[in-house]
Amino acid sequence: MRQAVQQLQASKIRELANAGLGRSDVLAFWFGESDEVTPDFIRQAAIDSLQAGETFYSHNLGLSVLREAIGQEMLQKHGGTISSNRIAVTSGGVNALMLAMQALVNAGDEVVVVTPVWPNLTAQPQILGAHLRTVSLQPVKGKWMLPMDKLLDSITPDTRLLVLNSPNNPTGWTLNRQEQQAVLDKCRRTGTWILADEVYENLFFLDSENHCAPSFLDIAHAEDKLMVAHSFSKSFLMTGWRLGWLVMPPEITDHIGKLIEFNTSCASVFVQRAGLVALQRAQEVTPHVVAHLKTCRDTLAHALNGVPQVEFALPDGGMYLFLRLLGNQDDLQIAKRLVAEAGLGLAPGSAFAHESQGWLRWCFASKELDRLRLGAERLESWLSKL
Repeated sequence: MRQAVQQLQASKIRELANAGLGRSDVLAFWFGESDEVTPDFIRQAAIDSLQAGETFYSHNLGLSVLREAIGQEMLQKHGGTISSNRIAVTSGGVNALMLAMQALVNAGDEVVVVTPVWPNLTAQPQILGAHLRTVSLQPVKGKWMLPMDKLLDSITPDTRLLVLNSPNNPTGWTLNRQEQQAVLDKCRRTGTWILADEVYENLFFLDSENHCAPSFLDIAHAEDKLMVAHSFSKSFLMTGWRLGWLVMPPEITDHIGKLIEFNTSCASVFVQRAGLVALQRAQEVTPHVVAHLKTCRDTLAHALNGVPQVEFALPDGGMYLFLRLLGNQDDLQIAKRLVAEAGLGLAPGSAFAHESQGWLRWCFASKELDRLRLGAERLESWLSKL
């Protein structure tokens, strides 16, 4: 077994979830997905495809009709020169990210990642043997902010790849346009690739012209060293379907197709058919999802306001409230105690970065608002007994 694989840290979120297995009384908010099922018409599209006998391979880059639909979706939101020749359909957002890493990162290359972040984004370059450097967001009264000077100083001609996730999992932090332009300008000067994980772009709660978070695609040229990863999981309630896409410079699209062949060959056709219908009828899904998540966020925040020892700030995007219990640093132990003693399942902050030790991530994507209120009551009651 390769040493890089042996040294990978097992998921602390999974460790916590395993501690609560078999307990029907636990309110689980530890995983990053909604508890709403995929809409009927999306599921029906997959059923129709299967009944039509579409059980064979597709093109490595995905069905042309889906790539065209994705390109049109990206063009409408971000303008520029985005078309199907810059799109690769992938077997989930995580597959899109790993393909980008495989395409760009050699063993020994320097990769800079902004943290706290979904742990896959720091594990993937390590699996490939890269030298990982991190720049941490900084909490200010519960709100995580980007130390721009520190980030820009960390990007040098030796930096092969910069990885950014915005809106961010777990903090909800979102890059603004000025920050994006500064990062893009610096990476142009140093020749550094940018891998932008923008899977939460639609889950954005501030007013914006395009009803989504600022994207590097809004300001970048087609030839820029930029790859952007997306997923159907969050905006279309399709986490279990494993369908995503990559946007890239057109001259490397065919090379990504080769990588897909040697990873998964292609995304399943019936899943792609479901994704196509999801895009065609996006206005029947995504606005509802975003509006409901904003209500969920505000409901949970209201329930937690005034709870002693709890610090947090409203996230600008995503589906998570990142909070800390003041005076408690062992977040994994606290999370396990919350499961055992309060029947409340939250993800430990240290799963996302060492610097977020002492924090907890609460996924507020809940169909029932009362479930969030009950969770807050359980947390307050547990804290009162300490």
